[in-house]
Amino acid sequence: MAGDDHELSAAALRLYAYAAERHAFGTGEATAVLGARAAAAITELAAAHLLQRAPDGGEDRWSAVPPRAAAARALAPLTLRVREAHDEMDRLRERMEALVPAYEAGAAQRVVSGSGRLELVTDLGAVRALIAELAASCERELLASQPGGRHPQEALEEAIGRDEALLARGVRMRTIYQHTARYARPTAAYVERVTALGAEVRTLGDALMRMLVFDRHTGLMPVPGRPGAALVVREPNVVHFMAESFERSWVSAQPFPVTVSPDQARSLSDELRRTIVRLLSEGLEDKVIARRLGMSERTCQRHIAETMRAVGAKSRFQAGYLLAAHVQPVTDPG
Repeated sequence: MAGDDHELSAAALRLYAYAAERHAFGTGEATAVLGARAAAAITELAAAHLLQRAPDGGEDRWSAVPPRAAAARALAPLTLRVREAHDEMDRLRERMEALVPAYEAGAAQRVVSGSGRLELVTDLGAVRALIAELAASCERELLASQPGGRHPQEALEEAIGRDEALLARGVRMRTIYQHTARYARPTAAYVERVTALGAEVRTLGDALMRMLVFDRHTGLMPVPGRPGAALVVREPNVVHFMAESFERSWVSAQPFPVTVSPDQARSLSDELRRTIVRLLSEGLEDKVIARRLGMSERTCQRHIAETMRAVGAKSRFQAGYLLAAHVQPVTDPG
């Protein structure tokens, strides 16, 4: 037998060619042609439905079966299983379709009564499926606000196909990241792909709320203390507030360049330092500042130490006083 179960061995091919030239042949004739390999070749061809017992020839006589007829015999069980699977799919579809009127009636009642406008989804898989469903039905606009610096490669790979399909339908897509995302290569590569298709992407330093808004009709936001959970918002006034919050952030944000020049890097570093000054002057802890800036706590502590050295502070208490004095002219127009 050949290495591949779907291919005939050389001996079987030779014997089939021999059989095709004759009305029938006996085992002795096959042995004369192939020697000791004859019996295995006959078994192989019979299993592939390419040999059959010769009519009125006894158990020792064989004849060739046309390849198309052999294929029909071999595929008959598979064809039956496929037909049964299709029948089961049709039955399942009919059972699900029978439930559509009840669901639509219930959904209409939720709209009238106001229930169902806020929905808590706690399973991450269900959240992902919901995002895919909302993206597939999105017709006009998707607003995405994504705080944090480095975004998981898995999440970006999951998003790229969905977002490319959305953009191909002519849906406007705007996304806001934090400045620190510019230095994450996977995120920059994702941005390069989607902006080439028409997406608009900007970055902001701080005060970025995670959310998705589909067609200004349905919004998703995280649930504090529940990683992977999402709050689905369909209440028009709340969705309007989410969209307006996005617009305010969008005006202040800067375009996301796929490459960062030295001047842009210095500009972002200066803005980062000013943000750290402001957050330190508010008395926030390192981990809170790190979360708001979209970076690790260790990286944030390094930036804080550099900022403290820049103002000559010897302690966090002294830094708070000096930094508050430093930001006062900026925050007080008088």
